Amino acid sequence: MSRIDDLPPLREVIAAHGLSARKELGQNFILDLNLTARIARMAGDLAQSDIIEIGPGPGGLTRGLLAEGARRVLAIEKDARCLPALEQIAAHYPGRLGVVAGDALTVDPLAHGLVPPIRICANLPYNVGTELLVRWLTPPQWPPFWTSLTLMFQREVAERITARPGGRAYGRLAILAQWRAEARIVMDLPPQAFTPPPKVSSAVVHLTALPAPRHPADPALLSRVVAAAFGQRRKMLRASLRGLHPAIEDLLHEAGIPPTERAEQVPLEGFCALARALAAAL
Repeated sequence: MSRIDDLPPLREVIAAHGLSARKELGQNFILDLNLTARIARMAGDLAQSDIIEIGPGPGGLTRGLLAEGARRVLAIEKDARCLPALEQIAAHYPGRLGVVAGDALTVDPLAHGLVPPIRICANLPYNVGTELLVRWLTPPQWPPFWTSLTLMFQREVAERITARPGGRAYGRLAILAQWRAEARIVMDLPPQAFTPPPKVSSAVVHLTALPAPRHPADPALLSRVVAAAFGQRRKMLRASLRGLHPAIEDLLHEAGIPPTERAEQVPLEGFCALARALAAAL
């Protein structure tokens, strides 16, 4: 394996700092620096962007981002064992890597002097990945602070983010992602790419924020409609949505949706139309 910088190989870093992956932290490390550099390139023009990385661990993707020219990287790491290894990377790239010790669910990255455009690129810990994505897709205001998200997920989650109507993978996550962003799978990784190997395959999803949602709808109402519809996805919509409004069948007709349809058959624009009809009826 060729080297992307003059720092020690990741296996040596892990051994030197005792960084065995911890299951409770959702850790699976990628040791191939050529692979982490390839993931970094999927994030776009790094030289013109500040990057947020969540859960860098021993710094494989961090080094890929910096070697590929990231203007600045802010790495948020919960595992204190990893901090000395990350500080070693920071010393090698003066002024370009900031390390924040803390939980990504509670740390505000915007409090650390980031300059737009801001991209998020991360091999997300499996146990918090979906929650973080939903937060990034549902800010109080749109457009969001980020320009793009380049994120590693379990392959099953990646398929749910990019799913189209008609399949079992299509659901709330697809609606949230595709309403306000362009989402596509850009890379697949087998279990053998990680140490330790997870039991499932993984994939990198790249999401680009749209300047405005694809279809008009109140975010809170759209979220209510989608949650109710997919919360009982085996039922017809006239049954799964009846708690939203007494005249739900009329509202479904108004939105152009047959009341006998099931949630997985309704495209994004249909849910948005129903949210608008519900807003007018409340």
